[in-house]
Amino acid sequence: MLCAALFAVLTWQVASDGPLRALDERFGRAVVHSPVPTALAEFFADLGNTVVALPVLALAALYAAWRGRRAAAPRWWLPPLAALVTMAVVPALVVPVKTWLARPGPPEMAGGAHAGFFPSGHGATAAVAYGAVALLLAAPWTARPGRSYGPALAAAVGLLDLAVGIGLVRRAYHWPLDVLASWCLAGVLLAACAAVCGRRADRPHTADDGQPAAPTSSDAM
Repeated sequence: MLCAALFAVLTWQVASDGPLRALDERFGRAVVHSPVPTALAEFFADLGNTVVALPVLALAALYAAWRGRRAAAPRWWLPPLAALVTMAVVPALVVPVKTWLARPGPPEMAGGAHAGFFPSGHGATAAVAYGAVALLLAAPWTARPGRSYGPALAAAVGLLDLAVGIGLVRRAYHWPLDVLASWCLAGVLLAACAAVCGRRADRPHTADDGQPAAPTSSDAM
């Protein structure tokens, strides 16, 4: 709910040419001319490309499906499917908002600025794809007390998204608010994905007599 509310506020500020938009553009120009290395910024910005993020997500989905099937987990197919559907929703939400607002990009952008930059498609792609990867990698252990890697994965994804965002702004591909809005949108989508993925972990394995089944050797891996 907080992400949805912040996204609405940012959209309103950009659409109405509010004071937050003016501050955003001043800050964006400062980042463009900052000492962040160009090559490093370009590398991280490229991680938001679908040609990079989608294969990573697809591999994680296949791995999660294999682990779930091997462990005979109930509805083992649900988390991978939820992650892929969540990723597919991103352009369906981003493109209409981009078209509606038609926000011009930074003037320093190579080839000249044009319209349609809010929210950032690259930022949303990176946040959702790598966030979904973290959910999938954590899923096999969420029901195992003491073996949750969720916090470490969340921290890694957060740092990666921050680097992607800085790269996008430093290379003048987006304004800072474009990236921030994409993170808010990703937060809403990942919360829904996590709720779906959590349904599998909440249901224990059951034997034929309805009693909890003993963990198998594959479950302990």
